[in-house]
Amino acid sequence: MSQLATADVATVPVLDLGPYLAGAPGALDAVAAELRAALEGVGFLLIVNHGVPRDLVERTFAEARRFHAQPYDVKMALRMNEHNNGYMAMGRYAVWTSDVNANDKPDLNEAFFTKRERAPDDPLARSGRRFVGPNQWPADLPGFRETVLAYTDAVDALGRRVVRVCAVALGLAAEHFDAAFAESQFSFRLSHYPPVKAQPNQFGIAPHTDANFLTFLAQTDVPGLQLRLPSGAWLDVPYVADSFAVNAGDMLHRWTNGRFKSTPHRALPPVGRPRYAIPFFLGPDIDTVIACLPTCQGPANPPRFPPITYEDYLRWWYDANYNAAAQRDSP
Repeated sequence: MSQLATADVATVPVLDLGPYLAGAPGALDAVAAELRAALEGVGFLLIVNHGVPRDLVERTFAEARRFHAQPYDVKMALRMNEHNNGYMAMGRYAVWTSDVNANDKPDLNEAFFTKRERAPDDPLARSGRRFVGPNQWPADLPGFRETVLAYTDAVDALGRRVVRVCAVALGLAAEHFDAAFAESQFSFRLSHYPPVKAQPNQFGIAPHTDANFLTFLAQTDVPGLQLRLPSGAWLDVPYVADSFAVNAGDMLHRWTNGRFKSTPHRALPPVGRPRYAIPFFLGPDIDTVIACLPTCQGPANPPRFPPITYEDYLRWWYDANYNAAAQRDSP
């Protein structure tokens, strides 16, 4: 490992979840202290011994490659719907609402999105509400749907365990968030970053913060992801084999009254070979009210953000940044 990479690992903490997941005495409090330091500090961490099978991670990366290798018109037949599920072509979006950078050019990646799979008779699926409608699945990729659902189930289960660590890190009972995450509102993305030349102020993904609670990104050895340090400098997120990069999003930032950072990050276009990414964006149930936690406020630290439901925040964020209407016309 190079000296630069060693310094990066020192900056981005590596948390070993193995003892906690095994139920070792004292492990929950110990890992909660490490997570608290990471999210109050740099806002990013890496987790190892997380329990998601390596083979499942590798098969999901393979499905991302297989999906994006399809012809453009085949992918566009699954173009993003009003629930923001489906295919989003390259150059059709950016995080325009970012207060990190004046993003004025579209991002250089294409992506396929899914959310929680719901049976046709599921009450939310039948409600007609945004973000809870049906996923779209490719017809000619046998095994794709099954692998994606197995992966999202595994990472969702991991996320609920890490949410308990967050609760303890905030001085709350481990079960504090359980009801909100019993049926999480997640979004899963299979992204392809081709090795193309960017224009000035153009990126694979432009500088932004995430809208959700926690993001879980299975790592790849193809570089590109960078985070912004408190100093304002940009730092490559270090690669650690069989790990997840984890960061807080805007919902956790709001819930904690700004105590946990929603750290800005970006992705540069890869050089010489494509990069694939499979981020899992964990959020609470869509009807959850995000209001300042009791342990994150006081007479000298009043709530900074008004309460908002997760659905209302998603509606604003998606319509401003990933508007499905932008996918209707051919490039």
